[in-house]
Amino acid sequence: MRHRVLVSDPLSEKGLSLLRQTPGIEVDLETGRSETELASIIGDYDALIVRSATRVDAELLAHARRLRIIGRAGTGVDNIDVEAATKRGMVVVNAPGGNTVTTAEHAIALLLALCRKIPQATAAMKKGKWEKKRFLGTEIFQKTLGIIGLGNIGKIVADRAKGLGMRVIAHDPYLSREVSEKLGVEAVTFEDLLRRADFITLHTPLNDQTRHILDRKAFERMKRGVKIVNCARGGLIDETALLSAIDAGTVSGAALDVFEVEPPPPGYPLLERDAVIATPHLGASTAEAQDQVALSVARTIRAFLLEGTIENAVNVPAVSALERTRLSPWLKLTEKMGSFLMQFCQRIPPEITITYAGEILQHDLAPLTCAFLKGFMQPMDEGVNFVNAPWIARERGIAVREIRQHRPGDYQSEISARIDAPCEVTEIAGTVFEGVEPRIIRIGDFRVETAVE
Repeated sequence: MRHRVLVSDPLSEKGLSLLRQTPGIEVDLETGRSETELASIIGDYDALIVRSATRVDAELLAHARRLRIIGRAGTGVDNIDVEAATKRGMVVVNAPGGNTVTTAEHAIALLLALCRKIPQATAAMKKGKWEKKRFLGTEIFQKTLGIIGLGNIGKIVADRAKGLGMRVIAHDPYLSREVSEKLGVEAVTFEDLLRRADFITLHTPLNDQTRHILDRKAFERMKRGVKIVNCARGGLIDETALLSAIDAGTVSGAALDVFEVEPPPPGYPLLERDAVIATPHLGASTAEAQDQVALSVARTIRAFLLEGTIENAVNVPAVSALERTRLSPWLKLTEKMGSFLMQFCQRIPPEITITYAGEILQHDLAPLTCAFLKGFMQPMDEGVNFVNAPWIARERGIAVREIRQHRPGDYQSEISARIDAPCEVTEIAGTVFEGVEPRIIRIGDFRVETAVE
């Protein structure tokens, strides 16, 4: 049986070659197709590989009668309707980590270019002007860099900045003291970072909690003359407030790789300010990063098509199809339990204990622990999934313990989770009724019976 793979966006030749050289896999490169054209051909393919240009929405997926897996050659899956794919039984995978170094390097490059006014000086030189006095720069040595979000990219930025002699402070509500000390970074509150930083760079996911994290009130609390760098997500900054802060002199410069609307409309006020330098979302645009993400997604697609293995999935756990069916309500339960506990956790806990009791012990518990961690870690890292949740937890300094009890309490099977942290709610328990209905049965010391939606 031959598996057909459609690649609808430009992909590194290394990724294409890996698939083309695999017996049993046929690859078609069809870039630049319209949505209508893609819809007319996608029904003949088992796998789809995209970057960011192809919009994989519910309407397109309705035509994909054979499609079983969608691969994103990159980290973000904003252009893929994951819910629609899940409903149709399609696995969505990405290539996490492939562009981490590249994005961090771009942030440092923008910081240096901003401080030394390199884009403005280059433009003047190309016009035949020699204006040394006009482009007086700023040193970064022994200045304070404030990093908002110390995940994988933020950590690399911190390392590079320290190498340049900067003092690095960071705000990340999920950063443990042990991890920050290991990195040689001072963990501070958001207010303290705004007050102390000479430069601020953002490396946090975009969600309801972080949208417009830099708004008018935030800019008002910053040190006068601060410089801003954003290579993460456009929506993290209220761009109207940033413009006002630049005009008021609070912000002396901004380097932006991402915008709330991409591309920005013609005549966009921010881009007309001399204090602003910008790139068109180039954070991951290096030859090395494109090779890495292409090879990563190609290997994942190959393993799925030939072996049924699920890796780097964003919508399903790494588990066999049969076991996934059996564990489906339990997976839903544990993820919701993790999400619920996280809502009451003010800081990252050093330890999470998950106790499994009764007949549930007959199953592989790893996917259930991953599901819990996925729900718990989601607000901390937008790239978390069933595959990488344990790794991210370890990176955050969280120890995860599993306890197995062969004698259950009041139910044939029961799962409980406890976090070691001073939170409003530190423990939750649940079960599955009649094998199909997940229920929360205890919150703290209170017994309840709440269906999981």
